[in-house]
Amino acid sequence: MRIKALSTIVIGCLVLGGCRSSDPEEVLNLAPSREITNAVSPMAPPAPVGDVAAARAPLSAPVAAPAPMPVAMPAPAPHELAWAGNTPQAHGVPTNAPQAGLPSPAVRPVALTMPAAPEAYNPNIKRGRVYSQRFRDAKPMNFGRVTPQHHPVHGVDVSRWQGEIDWPKLRSQGANFAYIKSTDGGDHLDPMFKTNWNRAKEAGVKRGAYHFFYWCRVASEQAEWFIRNVPNDPDALPPVIDVEYNHLSDCKRRLSPEKIREKMQVFMDILERHYGKRPVIYTAPDFYKDNLQNAFLDYPFWLRSVAAHPSKIYPGRKWVFWQYSGSGLSQGVNEKIDLNVFAGTEEQWHHWTTATVSQRMASR
Repeated sequence: MRIKALSTIVIGCLVLGGCRSSDPEEVLNLAPSREITNAVSPMAPPAPVGDVAAARAPLSAPVAAPAPMPVAMPAPAPHELAWAGNTPQAHGVPTNAPQAGLPSPAVRPVALTMPAAPEAYNPNIKRGRVYSQRFRDAKPMNFGRVTPQHHPVHGVDVSRWQGEIDWPKLRSQGANFAYIKSTDGGDHLDPMFKTNWNRAKEAGVKRGAYHFFYWCRVASEQAEWFIRNVPNDPDALPPVIDVEYNHLSDCKRRLSPEKIREKMQVFMDILERHYGKRPVIYTAPDFYKDNLQNAFLDYPFWLRSVAAHPSKIYPGRKWVFWQYSGSGLSQGVNEKIDLNVFAGTEEQWHHWTTATVSQRMASR
């Protein structure tokens, strides 16, 4: 998820300090990346809301997992726990589950609860055509032996910052999927979400919605805000929780890794019960290193890695999506756009997207 304007302060300081490395990955390892999503805007975040004692509604109705396919922390501030509802069952954070492949195994069951009137699913819709990517990059990077071009299924993520998008044209350029910014915190809706959501589907783009998570807001409030604004479309991709550091936010609260994972779990459980699909976790290198290593092993990950292959920045972590550029150029959009790839083959892409629908239908 693209930074509106990349900061050069860190790199400049390194150069002035005598750093002679020309490897961008060394810069990432020397200092926080300060990479943030294009969800971040100059708007002030919502006022901090105190959390209360944690609890999680139990899930039910296990779903058979489809066959997996191979693919390739600061001092905490004291605070209370996140709130998920009034069920007394406590929960833990999975840290030693077996690693997941694609699609992510449904090792935790999905609830039977569904919205009253979800959008209709048409099982007769044919698989969409996969277009070869024709994107360019304002800041091309040498990724070495394995590059984004080795992956056949490319896509984008967008927000208000891309303005009016010609979705049919963007699809023809290789946007086979799109994650669309929907919500921040508990009271902000991206002003272009509804337009992008509807037009992307009309153009035949497989699309999903992502939520930028605020650490000064109760997790359940954020989940309810997302559900209030994002339609329950069975054809949509799984929802995304975007977790990263926001250096532009007035919320300077730094939670412990345990509390961060707890809040994430609350949010993701609520979304999974509502949409019938396991959420995808989007994150950036510094946040991942501080909080998410060896955690959520049964969740699909979407990794930002714009200077090296994810295997170098997130060793041992399997991923579904790789965001490889925040400076993409394409016909159909006037502004720079984030570029992404799916981890598998074209056939695996169809299998994964079908499996997410099957997971939802089995949970009804």
